[in-house]
Amino acid sequence: MVKRLLSTVLSVVMIASLMSGCASSKKETSTSDNNPPKTETTLTLWSIATESDAFSKAFTKAIKDFEAANPGVKIVHETFENEAYKTKIKTAVSANNLPDLFYTWGGGFSKPFVESGKVLAIDKYYTGEYKEQLSEAALTYATYNGKIYGSTYTTPISALFYNKKIFDENGLKAPTTFDELVQVCDKLIQKGITPIGISAKDIWVLAMTHDALTLKCAGPEKVKAALKKEGQSYDDPDFLASAKKFKQLVEMGAFHKGATGLSNDEASALFYSGKVAMYTTGSWMAGSIQTDTENPADYDVIPFPLAGGKAKATDFMGGAVDTIMVSASTKNPDLAGKAAFELTRSISKYSYLDGAGLAVWKKDYDDSKVNPITKKLADYAANATSFTLWFDTTMEAEDAGEYLTLLQEMFVGNITPEDFVKSMKKNLE
Repeated sequence: MVKRLLSTVLSVVMIASLMSGCASSKKETSTSDNNPPKTETTLTLWSIATESDAFSKAFTKAIKDFEAANPGVKIVHETFENEAYKTKIKTAVSANNLPDLFYTWGGGFSKPFVESGKVLAIDKYYTGEYKEQLSEAALTYATYNGKIYGSTYTTPISALFYNKKIFDENGLKAPTTFDELVQVCDKLIQKGITPIGISAKDIWVLAMTHDALTLKCAGPEKVKAALKKEGQSYDDPDFLASAKKFKQLVEMGAFHKGATGLSNDEASALFYSGKVAMYTTGSWMAGSIQTDTENPADYDVIPFPLAGGKAKATDFMGGAVDTIMVSASTKNPDLAGKAAFELTRSISKYSYLDGAGLAVWKKDYDDSKVNPITKKLADYAANATSFTLWFDTTMEAEDAGEYLTLLQEMFVGNITPEDFVKSMKKNLE
């Protein structure tokens, strides 16, 4: 009797246990079926599109579009200042610590990154509609040894921006030659107006002026041959003439006093506020003029003045070099490869509409409201007879770093134009 009772009790307990187990399993399945756990794929993107950068809004809009079109994907966008970023990206390559996607400058700057095997070739993602909307020629500076390693979104060019109001009030005309530029600077100085804004703290801003001046002194063929080490010595009369003209502007007081302590943001703010008459930089300034000046109609742009007979007004520093590349170590190569093209297509559109960039992707949208300065720059780019990449982009990273140091030394007076040219020759040997 006791055994039978014990057996019955055990049977009840086992049945209850089994029922409980079944109920639990069903609940978990039910939970799984009705409320699947949320999974999110994250891609990290590095760029120089900080809040103060003209491309910031375009990057933000492009990222939102990509996330909306790809549910479950999140792009974490980290931004850095231009000069600091150049060091950061080189360090990341050396340490094999690149993010999934990263902004970089094509051409010589990124060549060592590609050669190190740290960048993913994305040829297989460049198909269909991408090929129809972005020419292979536009990817020249992202192509190495016949393979595509990045996608681009703009064709920036250097130009001379100026304040028409200041010019008109002082009876000045926009200069077309270096001699005219000197005359304009002299008259402005006499009026107590700073002629040209510049930053010697962010040395790439110094380079913008020097590079454009050198192009107009020596011509595109000679500049490219020297920087690419293709048989042209930098110790050449045309390069020396450029260095001397640059130094002439420095010594006459054409540039803003205290430029060595000014960042690009600080120097350009003086231009936007009407305290400086001219500023040489990339076409992206057209967008900032629309947002950062009291009256954008007071501003205009011209090609950098000619400084000899070796170049044309239609020869420009610039080219489709702004690039988004993919790390070879990304855990999501297919998604990142797709993102490189999707993001650059959207950034090309939004930055052009914002007036910050000259679109390199096909324009299949209404651009009637694009500001007149950007449209003017777009015409310059469309009718250019040549594009020459900026010195620090054409040269490999180590050579470029030495160039920027030498340029800053010449600006502050530690070396002469002759010293600069001889040192550049040695740097490029």
